[in-house]
Amino acid sequence: MDWQIKSFGQLTTDELYDFLKLRIDVFVVEQTCYYPDLDELDRHPQTLHVFCYENGKILGYLRILPKGTTYEQYNSIGRVIIAESARGTGLGHELVRVGINACQTHFSEKTIKISAQQHLSNFYQQHQFKQVTEMYLEDGIPHIGMLLDK
Repeated sequence: MDWQIKSFGQLTTDELYDFLKLRIDVFVVEQTCYYPDLDELDRHPQTLHVFCYENGKILGYLRILPKGTTYEQYNSIGRVIIAESARGTGLGHELVRVGINACQTHFSEKTIKISAQQHLSNFYQQHQFKQVTEMYLEDGIPHIGMLLDK
């Protein structure tokens, strides 16, 4: 597995294309959730893109947003995604572990807030995230706010 952690300016055009295509294929097409994926936060100078390839194919991706972008007081992890061909392999857990480590290594604020799809709450609880909000709809999908405070 070839893990990468890069800022927007460090991305190659192929890497950018690969993860944007993966996000659209899953979030927009598979989940039929029509939303503006390109939200300018990918280009924020402190945003980190965490992704992995195996045999030249992107299998997982997430982005880390610094405090003051999505949440005023917390860094956040979002756009967590695993390619359909790699689901059920444990890669999602590895991706989240790499993302948490990258977030806590690159930023002084150690608490991480996420907006998790509600049906994934047990998944994130395995990484010590705790639910901090009631269910709310985000782009028509039930979500909950969760915090990791280390």
